[in-house]
Amino acid sequence: MHLLVVEDEDTIAEPLVEGLRGEGFEVTRVATGREALEAPPVDLVLLDVRLPDIDGFAVCRELRSRSDVPIIMVTAKGEEVDRVVGLELGADDYVVKPYGLRELVARIRAVARRAPGRRNPRQTLRAGALEVDVPARRAAIGGRELQLTAKEFDLLALLASEPGVVVERARILRDVWDTSWYGSSKTVDVHVAALRKKLGDPALIETVRGIGLRLRG
Repeated sequence: MHLLVVEDEDTIAEPLVEGLRGEGFEVTRVATGREALEAPPVDLVLLDVRLPDIDGFAVCRELRSRSDVPIIMVTAKGEEVDRVVGLELGADDYVVKPYGLRELVARIRAVARRAPGRRNPRQTLRAGALEVDVPARRAAIGGRELQLTAKEFDLLALLASEPGVVVERARILRDVWDTSWYGSSKTVDVHVAALRKKLGDPALIETVRGIGLRLRG
């Protein structure tokens, strides 16, 4: 996932960018509103409200008029009116400084999970006889609808997004269970076993020992 960090203070931006890259994100950082508006498309924007040239709310308004890119407003202000203004302008979330990296990453992933359906309401993933309707959170194989739990669906959707590609266990835990998960990685095996049973063909989800999982394309 490619993030655009819009933050003018180097003392804040540099450790933030380093931390986000350490979490596996691709990060572009700019220091002004004008640079943010001129930046190439990204998957999500972390937008500071106080910028040296253009007010962050104005940047949010302009970005939203151009696209549905997810936007998280970041500011030192904690007043409710600022949160309301940002959300009414189209921001997807609002984080108040100081914040922890773990909290921020969790919010990024939560916003990103909600975003695909909004940007592409007909997004359907296909792998052989399997169809996964992401916005509707429905999956079927050979026309038979699958009764999945929330985590089973999220896991299947992640694998179906890249059929034939090995998805590492660390990424599965990060994207499906996000950074708030502190339990055993064995939970992945439990959910995979349940998915295999519901799919009716255990061979559809292959285990690549020591690496991760792959959905047969």
